[in-house]
Amino acid sequence: MKRLHLHVSVPDLAQSIRFYETLFGAQPTVVKDDYAKWMLDDPRVNFAISQRDRAPGVDHVGIQVDSAAELSELAARLKGAGETTFDQEATTCCYARSDKSWVADPAGVRWETFYTFGEATQYGEDEKLPEPAQASGACCGPAPEPAKPAATGCCG
Repeated sequence: MKRLHLHVSVPDLAQSIRFYETLFGAQPTVVKDDYAKWMLDDPRVNFAISQRDRAPGVDHVGIQVDSAAELSELAARLKGAGETTFDQEATTCCYARSDKSWVADPAGVRWETFYTFGEATQYGEDEKLPEPAQASGACCGPAPEPAKPAATGCCG
């Protein structure tokens, strides 16, 4: 079964943990010095926050799968639609070992599809991504596109 993933960069991890504990009515399943994660069943989401060298806000969204075969299927669908993906095998990110496939949607939102197969003792290593994507300073995928001016209205 697939699970929605949302990763938010935060300026104050302890304050954000308290907020999300209240919002979700649950303690995080993983807490590190720079990272926390909730594996929720209602709603079914892998929600992560981190305090790293990133701008505060939504860092990326994704779909977590239960098998390498499901990851292959999702990556093939993206490639079949003509999208360029960045694939990673046996990478360490967010204190986990995973295979991943990254893509940006038409609005520039970074999507991570991934299969996690183990834990890691460190957050992960920075890595240089191939052109046109450039390293973002974090282990988790290509850098976001530059911000565009906000549109008028509540949801810009």
